[in-house]
Amino acid sequence: MPNNKRKNQGNKNKEVTMKPSNEKDTPIQDYEDDDIEEMQEADLKKLIRTLRSSQKQILELQKSLMDKIENLSRENEILRRNQNETKQLVQQETGIVTEVKNSIDQMKNTIESLTNRMGEAEERISDLEDREQERIQSNQRKEEEIRNLKHIVRNLQDTIKKPNIQVLGVPEGMEREKGLEGLFSEILAENFPGLEKDREILVQEAHRTPNKHDQKRSSPRHVVIKLSTVKHKEKILKCAREKRQITLRGSPIRLTADFSSETLQARREWRDIAQVLREKNCQPRILYPAKLSFVNEGEIKTFHSKQKLKEFVATRPALQKMLKDVLHTETKKHGHQYERR
Repeated sequence: MPNNKRKNQGNKNKEVTMKPSNEKDTPIQDYEDDDIEEMQEADLKKLIRTLRSSQKQILELQKSLMDKIENLSRENEILRRNQNETKQLVQQETGIVTEVKNSIDQMKNTIESLTNRMGEAEERISDLEDREQERIQSNQRKEEEIRNLKHIVRNLQDTIKKPNIQVLGVPEGMEREKGLEGLFSEILAENFPGLEKDREILVQEAHRTPNKHDQKRSSPRHVVIKLSTVKHKEKILKCAREKRQITLRGSPIRLTADFSSETLQARREWRDIAQVLREKNCQPRILYPAKLSFVNEGEIKTFHSKQKLKEFVATRPALQKMLKDVLHTETKKHGHQYERR
């Protein structure tokens, strides 16, 4: 019996000594009270150490779990805060998006309103432009009508004045003895004895122009003699051109045709050109009422306006060289007059 008991005890010791070898897998084991009583002191100490080691491991595991729980709790708090912040940001962004949408809607409404107003303004501008164009065309028609009327008046004045002769240089008051008609007869007798005897030359009217005498004026007023026919006027002026020097009681005077102020100005504008042509032996003449005539390459050319003359001169190199300076001066003069207007 004692041998069996030791044998059993030995087996139990084997079991007890074998089990701690796997203490990492099963750190804590259940023992019966009888088993504990039968354990040897060394085995018991070993078991206590195993229990203490397991307890330490449990404490460490518990601490680790608590740390993890605490970390998880902090992370959860951070996540909750982040979630709240995200919600706030989403709300703010939603508010911003709403404001942007509202602003865009307002801008669209404003743009639409501005577009409508611009459309209305463009229509008004178009109407104003149409009216302005109509006004310009109307003014152009009126200006053309005025020019035509001025031309008609000028032609009428020249037609009325066509039989007239102007006498320049007759002193004021000389007509008191014989009158202006008597002075004209005296001029004919002194300068053209043959014409003075022509009884067909009749003076219909004689007067000074202007009618009122200006005491401050240094030169005498012109004398206008109206003859019965244009033929007699042309005959007298032809004789005057041939004689060149005309006198009254020995004092020099001039005989010229009587023109309207516009025609007289137009004739004056030909003078510089006619002077150059005269120096080049082109035989220039200023014809009635204000035309320039001269000889070029054996042909007589007549021009009513300077523009026509410039167009013709552009096709004649020699003539262009001859009149280059005077035509350039005339162009600059008209340009300054236009600027002053």
